[in-house]
Amino acid sequence: MKPNAAIFRNSVLLLLTFVFVTHHSSLAQQQQQQPPFWNEIAEFKKKDSVQHPPSGAILFVGSSSFRKWTSVHTDFPGYTIINRGFGGSTLPDVIRYAGDIIYPYHPKQIVIYCGDNDLADSKVSAKKVYKRFVKLYDLIRKHLQNVDVVYVSIKPSPSREKLMPVMEETNDLIRDFTATHSHVVFVDVYHLMLTPQGRPMDDLFVGDKLHMNEKGYKIWQRALTPYLDK
Repeated sequence: MKPNAAIFRNSVLLLLTFVFVTHHSSLAQQQQQQPPFWNEIAEFKKKDSVQHPPSGAILFVGSSSFRKWTSVHTDFPGYTIINRGFGGSTLPDVIRYAGDIIYPYHPKQIVIYCGDNDLADSKVSAKKVYKRFVKLYDLIRKHLQNVDVVYVSIKPSPSREKLMPVMEETNDLIRDFTATHSHVVFVDVYHLMLTPQGRPMDDLFVGDKLHMNEKGYKIWQRALTPYLDK
């Protein structure tokens, strides 16, 4: 091979390598810059672009206890439900994506389960979770006015039994808030999931002792039904 041809070939190879590395480095950087759970939110938006859910539905939003409620539509026959539970989300995550998975649906009612994962962070107090909930409530009020809001109490999971005192404190703060504000109610599933000795019922949970089985969701179904808007 002539020297000039070899130099040209090597230059092209170096250029292609540079482009390849730069491109993949840029993609990796973009992925790192994406906020938590963005891929799940993007998937919701993709589904909505194909077939947008009807306005005036009941929106379930929050963490994985809703995400894993795969039977929610059949558990509430006669209700139009949009389930937008995602990941192991916290209240700041729900707030971050409110413009993507809350406001655009114009629901007639919003059912929230979140706060459980917030407390899993030892630096987050009951008062902080309460303030996060109030911020979400205020944002919903600002964008959707008088839509009804249902807050499902933090549940007592066996794997997080040590957090029960702060769970109870958080639930009490949010319950007191809902008692003095309009178009919002507190649904207590916490006490329905305790043994007579005050411990979490083991048989309501799957193997990780954090997420619920069908029996656990039946308790939630019965507790929520009286509060859902027809």
